Amino acid sequence: MDEKRKQEIRENYLRTLERIEAAKARRDPAMGDVTLLCATKTVPAEEILYAINELGLRAVGENKVQEFLSKYDALRGTVPLHIIGHLQTNKVKSIVGKADMIQSVDSVRLADEISKRSIEAGVVTDVLCEINIGREENKGGVMPEDCESLVSYMETLSGLRVRGLMTMAPVCEKKDDYRKYFDILQNKSHNIIESVLSMGMSDSFEAAIESGATMVRVGSSVFGKRYYPQTSI
Repeated sequence: MDEKRKQEIRENYLRTLERIEAAKARRDPAMGDVTLLCATKTVPAEEILYAINELGLRAVGENKVQEFLSKYDALRGTVPLHIIGHLQTNKVKSIVGKADMIQSVDSVRLADEISKRSIEAGVVTDVLCEINIGREENKGGVMPEDCESLVSYMETLSGLRVRGLMTMAPVCEKKDDYRKYFDILQNKSHNIIESVLSMGMSDSFEAAIESGATMVRVGSSVFGKRYYPQTSI
């Protein structure tokens, strides 16, 4: 990685931290701190390690199991590694014991599989319950009204530790439009002790913080526009 790329990441990262601090100043201090998790889809391990070792990045999230595993050996033992994208039950076995947290648990079937594989591996897996706050057909997550019952069920599984809630808001034009979604989730988090509230991405993390997020998942604001490899049809 050349110096120009390092400078770009450094400047983006520091600018993002400034925006996080400014957003925190606009909310109740009792809401606590905010963890910046960098969503690293398509980002090379070398760049992620630079952000961890030189800039102080505290958490990393991958959307796809295959990409998570491809970077695991390079990143293991550095910072908590999260799965933040849709997780199929047939992929659970390959990441249990490796992922420090699975943020996208949205069904009894998936929760059962994670618990089963965790017990087999002799671990307890930290999870978040994903809520489809915008009721969008193309997104994962349980409906808001079903959140409490799913969380209650998950808390009975010995292979899981329910740490909180996660959501991905619909794309909105105005910050206040994001806030109305994030406020719903914040109100649902009170029954979970020391709840992790993972919400807000590059286009919405400031609104999420103002609504009480304890973790934001930011990718392009730190690493820049993603470039996806072309595949033949």
